[in-house]
Amino acid sequence: MNESLALIARLKRIATVGMPTQGDDRADDAWLTQGMAKAQLHEVFATIDDSASAAGFAVASILAAKAAPVMWLRTEASERQGGRLHATGLVEMGLDVTSLVLGLVEDEASLLRAAADAARCHGLGTLVMESWGRAPGLDLTATRRLMLAAEASGVTILSLRIGAEPVPSAAASRWRVAASRSRLLEADAPGKPAFDIELLRRRGGQAGLRWRVEWDRDAHIFDQNAFASGDSAALPGAGIPVAADRAAADDAAASVRRTG
Repeated sequence: MNESLALIARLKRIATVGMPTQGDDRADDAWLTQGMAKAQLHEVFATIDDSASAAGFAVASILAAKAAPVMWLRTEASERQGGRLHATGLVEMGLDVTSLVLGLVEDEASLLRAAADAARCHGLGTLVMESWGRAPGLDLTATRRLMLAAEASGVTILSLRIGAEPVPSAAASRWRVAASRSRLLEADAPGKPAFDIELLRRRGGQAGLRWRVEWDRDAHIFDQNAFASGDSAALPGAGIPVAADRAAADDAAASVRRTG
């Protein structure tokens, strides 16, 4: 009750004086080794074809920030369209799935309610909320409430926006993620997960920056030096085994805890 009253009070103050000016005062490339700035809301956009890349980027960012445990909320429509999260893929990225709780909710309204509750949980490291399509409920008002809750609790919120276009929001940063070509390894082994990353918006900082990075699961960092030599040998696709396809999802072992 006290937390709710405090949140209401902050919303009233913002209505009169505007949004707080907290931003990420780290270097532009700090996210490569430290993940997203904590206690803030960040948006990650990807096309439907790159939904697995967005999920992989979210997992990697959590690991880089050392921001577990994780609550991952998605709607039933998200699971129908994108398939279940693949536990083996999560492990391949380096995530301890015992630190993950997956919440499946009915619709967008339920997603927002569950996210508002989870964002106030001080024991949580990261809240991932996954939506597909326009998701009009994730407007300026809703994202402002989520940002306030994140700042108050210390929880980092990653909003995965699959098949959506950016609209005005209170997010501290906004990213666009796509799969990149992996480098060839010895004996033509599959390459490490690779991403093309664009920083679309960053509160109080520079935007319009781009990186091509490789995920180092052992060091838990994004390696931008992997492509510094301009190596032209590549495998098609990023090789990110995070989200299974629908058929495989039906048979995948559910090794993550589920709720909802």
